[in-house]
Amino acid sequence: MTPQPRPDAGAAVKAADRAHVFHSWSAQDLIDPLAVAGAEGSYFWDYDGTRYLDFTSGLVFTNIGYQHPEVVAAIQEQAARMTTFAPAFAVEARSEAARLIAERTPGDLDKIFFTNGGADAVEHAVRMARLHTGRPKVLSAYRSYHGGTQQAVNLTGDPRRWASDSGSAGVVHFWAPFLYRSRFYAETEEQECARALEHLETTIAFEGPASIAAIVLESVPGTAGIMVPPPGYLAGVRELCDTYGIVFVLDEVMSGFGRTGEWFGADLAGVVPDLMTFAKGVNSGYVPLGGVAISPRIADTFGKRPYPGGLTYSGHPLACAAAVATIGVMAREGVVDNARHLGETVVGPALAALADRHPSVGEVRGVGMFWALELVRDRETREPLVPYNAAGEAAAPMAAFAAAAKRHGLWPFVNMNRTHVVPPCTVTEAELKEGLASLDAALSVADEYTV
Repeated sequence: MTPQPRPDAGAAVKAADRAHVFHSWSAQDLIDPLAVAGAEGSYFWDYDGTRYLDFTSGLVFTNIGYQHPEVVAAIQEQAARMTTFAPAFAVEARSEAARLIAERTPGDLDKIFFTNGGADAVEHAVRMARLHTGRPKVLSAYRSYHGGTQQAVNLTGDPRRWASDSGSAGVVHFWAPFLYRSRFYAETEEQECARALEHLETTIAFEGPASIAAIVLESVPGTAGIMVPPPGYLAGVRELCDTYGIVFVLDEVMSGFGRTGEWFGADLAGVVPDLMTFAKGVNSGYVPLGGVAISPRIADTFGKRPYPGGLTYSGHPLACAAAVATIGVMAREGVVDNARHLGETVVGPALAALADRHPSVGEVRGVGMFWALELVRDRETREPLVPYNAAGEAAAPMAAFAAAAKRHGLWPFVNMNRTHVVPPCTVTEAELKEGLASLDAALSVADEYTV
């Protein structure tokens, strides 16, 4: 679709937004949201007709791109048949969505509890783990994000937690592996993995194993920096959970449904958790949907004992119809294979080449359509381009980089001192090369801040 300029309509949308919409994670008087007129495939555009290649996938959820006609049609058909129905009933779209998800989850995660999104999926996974074990504590990693609701944001290991953390949520944080900024003085992936597992087991010992209900980890941490765990780490966590009777929860809200070049990030490590959360890519975000995939061991806890939790819109028919269609599209169009292939043959090599050219790039890491560039002032010392949790003038280098990307028609995903490369998993090679060329130009601006 060719965008048609409609500046008057854009001004009206913007005025209504500024008058009435309260935006998340924002100081309301300091933001200037773009008025979006439309979107299709890997692109969206504003009311001035400026088109952007979306290297954010919305918020890492439009895994099949915007406005896929089969999913749009499925939502329309479901709306004509049954727009909504209460969750206590068996409904075709809900049953079929659960079946298709269960077919793809690792191991024996065959029961699906539907939620409205990822944060409440995490909330319910933790509730299930606590009720199953009778234990209060939950362990999660620094450099993580699990959602904005009360329990989920307390599990989160980045600064978005701080304002809501009263210290009463029963959460203990630990360091997960990240070799580039190792907390364990490791020099190799093998050392990082072994020392991170030793640190986690020590944390378990000092917190008291009998008090710990669950360990919650992102299969591949997302907004924290797309840090693919070293080989053996998730398997090692699985083993620790088995040893101490702890429920292993993998958060696949961001990494699931093709993002890593596999159906789930857990498949990269060959591990099966006890509980697995999902959302976002399950239906490409077309209608809000999330859920928890549950092992028989946890499900049996609630076989004769009611599970004390639910949501009015759990398994909403429109959302589930979108999920059925999305999973069908992904299977027929080879979307997961496309993400893996392009990650290996285009994105990975191209980002490595960018790192060779730009002194602002400290590290490239990722898999599938899930990549990050660590931006630095000094490659030798690894000083970040901006300080941790920088704001205002301190964050100016990242702001300048983001503005440069937008001037070149690329909408970037920036977080602290990183830029992520997370286009739709349906992105084409030509689109990727266009976006990577824009990224190349924008990095020249970041280079100006290096020593």
